[in-house]
Amino acid sequence: MVYFVATPIGNLSEMSYRAVETLKSVAAIFCEDTRHSAILLREYGIEKPTYSYHKFNEKASLDFVLDFCRRGDDIAVISDAGMPGINDPGNILVNALREADLPYTVVSGPCAMVNAFVISGFQPPFTYYGFLPERKKDRDAMLEGTVGTAIFYLSVHDIKENMAYLCDRLGDRECCLVKELAKSHERARFCRLSDVIDDDRGEFVLVVNRAEKEQNPLCALTVEEHLRYYTDGGMSKNEAVKAVAKDRNVHKNEIYKLTIK
Repeated sequence: MVYFVATPIGNLSEMSYRAVETLKSVAAIFCEDTRHSAILLREYGIEKPTYSYHKFNEKASLDFVLDFCRRGDDIAVISDAGMPGINDPGNILVNALREADLPYTVVSGPCAMVNAFVISGFQPPFTYYGFLPERKKDRDAMLEGTVGTAIFYLSVHDIKENMAYLCDRLGDRECCLVKELAKSHERARFCRLSDVIDDDRGEFVLVVNRAEKEQNPLCALTVEEHLRYYTDGGMSKNEAVKAVAKDRNVHKNEIYKLTIK
């Protein structure tokens, strides 16, 4: 059995009893960073062989990991913090285990995006995007059709640029910027995507609320009726798309996509 075990995201005491017992029971532990994980394992008296398993070697390490499973050994996979497979190694191994028909399971625990979503108080449904791609066209493609609450991980060096892009792409929405989750200086800041955030340290999760309902009575219409209101008034299709997007506080691509359908 392969256990994907969640580990603390900021406070060592977040480890569950099951997580500790699982790590004590396995034959080996595969870690994103063995040196970082050594601190956690030492805290709970866990003495097991550890091996590096990170994004740069997860494909090359597959056969080595699977050999443990084929021998009938139980192993665990942990990341530096949080849940393996959520912006950390894990997905490739899960798919390999599925293909090989080998058993695996998840040991529940902390996950930064879940904590941040609860702190925000925003409503589901939500979509988790992780870190934004570097290239704008990749970002635009990823965010195509975004609805509901959106959750992002932000690097401290990219906060201003990322929020400015999201403001242009999604509209100036309400958001919750959560810093240093589960640590003693955890902080949640409620703001708008247009706000300029000056902060030069910490780890951040950005929770962007769904688009706000406008007071404009035209927003009570369906999108098709809303578009027809403007085209019947003499606007071109492109002008109507822009006007409807502005009324509804969404990106014009969202409205244009509906016109194609």
